[in-house]
Amino acid sequence: MRALICKQWCDFKDLSLLEVAEPELTPGSVRIAVEYAGVSFAHSLVVAGKYQVRPPRPFIPGTEISGIVEDVADDVEHVCRGDRVLAILDWGGFAETAVAPAETVYRLPPDADLAASLHLATSYSTAYVALAWRARLQPGETLLVHGAGGALGLAAVELGRVLNARVIACASTEEKRAAALAHGALLALPSSGFREPVRQATGGRGADVVFDPVGGDVFDESLRSIAPEGRILPVGFTSGRIPQIPANILLVKNVSVLGVYFGAYVKDGADNARQRSAPRVQSMMRELIDWMQAGQLKPTIAGIFDLPAYADAMASVLERRSVGKVLLRFGASRQGGARTTISPRRIVI
Repeated sequence: MRALICKQWCDFKDLSLLEVAEPELTPGSVRIAVEYAGVSFAHSLVVAGKYQVRPPRPFIPGTEISGIVEDVADDVEHVCRGDRVLAILDWGGFAETAVAPAETVYRLPPDADLAASLHLATSYSTAYVALAWRARLQPGETLLVHGAGGALGLAAVELGRVLNARVIACASTEEKRAAALAHGALLALPSSGFREPVRQATGGRGADVVFDPVGGDVFDESLRSIAPEGRILPVGFTSGRIPQIPANILLVKNVSVLGVYFGAYVKDGADNARQRSAPRVQSMMRELIDWMQAGQLKPTIAGIFDLPAYADAMASVLERRSVGKVLLRFGASRQGGARTTISPRRIVI
């Protein structure tokens, strides 16, 4: 099979597209013919060795996939051969075939769109964990969403609407702000200078909950835009700067800062968190799937790139050109579609 290989810490564009041995099916796992894999900013950090998890090299990056089940281990019961599924992996998703732990494989309805459904694996799941589990967002509260033109931000906008919050979105371009409004935001603002408009829109109170995948200056201004007893959710730092939090502001306004790392519920670890969290995450995923099938969630695909164009896919993410989620497509290559122009060589990892 073909896969993207990270042999040393590098830029995403410097990954190798090679022929490798197919992964072995192990107890408690599911083998999946990958149709689509998500591409995100976090993947650029992983292959550069700058993420909180550093896989042993060489490895295949990629943490979210959708596809068709090829085989299941004898101890797996909730999915079977031929099922359409989405799955979350520690790594190994940027390949034509992947093996995922059964706890993080989620069965989709037979008519589910595999490309659209992929958004649920991390974008909508991360937003759900942030808003429903961590912030306990209440109906009628004001939710301020940053990075609202990206896949994660749009997911937060839609889930805020589903949870009956008043959503204010911030994004860097008019196109992205228009997308946020189309997905349920009541107001869309630029990604800087939003403090006064937020105060005006909330009668001087500020936002009850802030969803922040950007960090840096955006986080600093958000702390001054938040309501008393508000909750701010650091989800990521795409700005490149991890903010330092002034405790005096937290004290004076009774503000809570609630970290959000969805991987804590679905990644492998010594504390068996994945196994312990599996029933809760499976239940969440069923709810998200139901909402998507009912049309309450409308995943936005920014672009679909065939595997050989993996560098272009990441460039569209890093240059912030994409509105919605960027996907790599694998099914076309198995069916004789576009193939790489380099000469792959077979390696075993």
